[in-house]
Amino acid sequence: MTESPACLADPHLRYPAQPPPEGPKEIVLLGSTGSIGTQAVDVVLRHPGLFRVTGISAAGGRPELLAEQAERLGVRTVAVAREDRAGALREALRARFGPGRALPEVLAGPGAAAALAAGDCHTVLNGITGSIGLAPTLAALEAGHVLALANKESLIVGGPLVTRLAKPGQIVPVDSEHSALFQALLGGTAAEVDKLIVTASGGPFRGRPRAELARVTPAEALAHPTWDMGPVITVNSATLVNKGLEVIEAHLLYGIPFDRIEVVVHPQSYIHSMVQFTDGSTLAQASPPDMRMPIALALGWPERVPGAAAPVDWTRAHTWQFEPLDTDAFPSVPLARHVGSLGGTAPAVFNAANEECVDAFLAGLLPFTGIVDTVARVVEEQGTAGSGTSPALPDVLEAETRARARARELAGTAGPRTTEAS
Repeated sequence: MTESPACLADPHLRYPAQPPPEGPKEIVLLGSTGSIGTQAVDVVLRHPGLFRVTGISAAGGRPELLAEQAERLGVRTVAVAREDRAGALREALRARFGPGRALPEVLAGPGAAAALAAGDCHTVLNGITGSIGLAPTLAALEAGHVLALANKESLIVGGPLVTRLAKPGQIVPVDSEHSALFQALLGGTAAEVDKLIVTASGGPFRGRPRAELARVTPAEALAHPTWDMGPVITVNSATLVNKGLEVIEAHLLYGIPFDRIEVVVHPQSYIHSMVQFTDGSTLAQASPPDMRMPIALALGWPERVPGAAAPVDWTRAHTWQFEPLDTDAFPSVPLARHVGSLGGTAPAVFNAANEECVDAFLAGLLPFTGIVDTVARVVEEQGTAGSGTSPALPDVLEAETRARARARELAGTAGPRTTEAS
């Protein structure tokens, strides 16, 4: 792929596309009841002088939590993706706000999050899980907002759609790995970058041979040793599909070729990623595994948020490991490199097939190793269609639909995907 980098035109670009306001920065939180969203709410509530949340969105499965967030944050608008949950949300809002208090406006339906992202604000944090986050990403960029991007799938699936639309400095990454790269890249010019080194915890099955992985259970896959995340991202971390997606994302964000993006296993998750420069030096970003730090950085950029998270205690002894990735046991990263190199709709096929296979695994319909094996088969069958091109949105959506149907067929499942983002 030859698209321009979406995040930084040059690593020295310090300021976002839209300058920060003089008062509190107005924020929209998408996916507010999920893992990223709840931690973002915590960051905002601890820094009321820096941020003001004007709108929040979620799928609608947790109306009481959504109403609690709306009341505590004082938002103007609440959006739910599921229209059938709008009534439950309004009831929860009335119970939370009590009599005599004006309720926030409620938006409902598949386009509600995108409508919220396009509204008045400075920064949109997209913490939605899955490729349904693409439309809000595009809406935020089209509106000229700064996009704090935690929804990696929208960049993976949207690819050229996102990179063509994003202005220099308009996207600030929230993933801990890409936040680390974002910070380390400020240490040199684009011409001085030799490699990007993305770290991986290795997940719960680090060190296990492939033969053992076929027998692991969903409960084991959901027991991540370091991070507390939603089920889809946690399973993706166990298969290392998440790391494959991050390699594609790093290419799109920073414009570095795939052969200069490496993955190294670092079980302690204190070094979040590194940049190796042409003179042989390497800059690493280190902090304890706490997503509040990259969330706060993305919301507050170009300023850092004081006390966003606890720092490393350098007065204590630490032992940190770095190991090569076992691509025989975890073939997802090489597959992602192949998919990224194909371009076109191949990343959308890869991501959509994986979402379906994770659902099938969690439902007990597919073995753990069958996730990536099935994704690879779908990519082999459908990934080369339109490779090397810059697809339009209908092409991406059609490729996703075909990939989902084929993945469900191969996994032995039937019916439409029902998993919703938080």
